[in-house]
Amino acid sequence: MYKKRLGKEPKEHRSVYKMKRIVDCCISFFLLGFFLFPLLVIAVLIKLTSKGPALYWSDRVGMDNKIFKMPKFKTMRVDTPAVATHLLKDPDMYLTPIGHFIRKTSLDELPQLWSVLKGDMSFVGPRPALFNQEDLIALRTEKGIHQLVPGITGWAQINGRDDIPIPVKVEYDEYYLKNQSFFFDLKILWNTFFKVIKKEGVAH
Repeated sequence: MYKKRLGKEPKEHRSVYKMKRIVDCCISFFLLGFFLFPLLVIAVLIKLTSKGPALYWSDRVGMDNKIFKMPKFKTMRVDTPAVATHLLKDPDMYLTPIGHFIRKTSLDELPQLWSVLKGDMSFVGPRPALFNQEDLIALRTEKGIHQLVPGITGWAQINGRDDIPIPVKVEYDEYYLKNQSFFFDLKILWNTFFKVIKKEGVAH
């Protein structure tokens, strides 16, 4: 995916993509090994407390609007409608017994390290939209944001996550598109770390 993208970008952006891919591969490989035991423990706890598989594979919109399967630890019951969580009338009624804790601590995002290693995602980028979030997809395509590799976290995530309306979220995504750099990514990752520690918001 990254090779396909390189020929379409200015020279300075191409170097950013190359560096990001190298960093993504190295860090995701290390973290998968480091978190192997916690990943197994969480998977077992989910299986013991709820029906269905431990992982939920969500259809998400990736680079160039291509659909890919994004894994998350299951925090919602198997009968939950396939829509963004904030659109559910009463999200809490669909949570599994340990779902609230896993979401609040962002542990449900850990399986996405596999998506980063595979190349479907990066550590930093626009949060991948659900396949049926047509308004968000359309706005991102209009601004050229769809050409970016989606991320586990991003500029919009540390500036409100689901607490901001879609047009504002796209504005943050566009700002990242125009100002992306290695040091900007480090700033986003640093702020994300403190957001997770403080348990502020939930990325869906």
